[in-house]
Amino acid sequence: MKISIIGAGAMGGAIAEGIIKGGIVSLDDLCVSDPSRISRDRFANQGITATPSNQLAAQGADIVCVVVKPWLVEQVLKSIKDVLDYDHQLLVVVAAGVSSASICEWLVKDGKMIPSFLVIPNIAIAQLQSMTFIVPFDDVQPQHTEQVKELFDKMGQSIITEESHLAAGTTLASCGIAYAMRYIRAASEGGVELGFKADTAKQIVMQTMRGAVELLQATGLHPEAAIDLVTTPGGVTIKGLNEMEHAGFTSSVIRGLKAGAK
Repeated sequence: MKISIIGAGAMGGAIAEGIIKGGIVSLDDLCVSDPSRISRDRFANQGITATPSNQLAAQGADIVCVVVKPWLVEQVLKSIKDVLDYDHQLLVVVAAGVSSASICEWLVKDGKMIPSFLVIPNIAIAQLQSMTFIVPFDDVQPQHTEQVKELFDKMGQSIITEESHLAAGTTLASCGIAYAMRYIRAASEGGVELGFKADTAKQIVMQTMRGAVELLQATGLHPEAAIDLVTTPGGVTIKGLNEMEHAGFTSSVIRGLKAGAK
């Protein structure tokens, strides 16, 4: 399988790094295109084909990933339209807020549409730990959906969802990774106030979060049930939790998620 990634910026570069790290395809079967020489050199130095030409990147790939800023999607898709093979290629568009209807409008050729997907991963895809949302376009064959899901499952976890849920998924997972990092920062700063050095505090907080995730995944417990396991009557944990709730912890998280989904 050959994969091309058009746009090797933060997200496109993270996807490429995930493919490399996961050994998903050989280096000879991965191609990136980007107008920035710095971005191209980053991957060319790893033995990957890197080109400034989107058209060249799009030719011959089994899966073409367009990973550019939303306002550039129309321009890029129209620039590669004539070289896309509608019978043998799959198209993945990674761009928040771009609708399938618009993509179809830009790409339909002689009444035919290339099998296409809207995909929203997060930057942890570079470490094979993304939460990725996949929206197949109408009339996409099940085997094509399986192929795309299999690709992104190798770089974390993915779910097939409706386009109407994509904005919510974006704020919950793509924006959500920033929210999680903000908690790490806040808890680390608290650790410094409690007497730990900054790096040690960050290490403690990250390992604690990793442990919480592993525990929930292994047991299937609801988070509140898991919290009950460590909150003894009159203990320090419940006092800390209640103080956070007095400051609006849960409400703040929900309000932030809803704001991000607007």
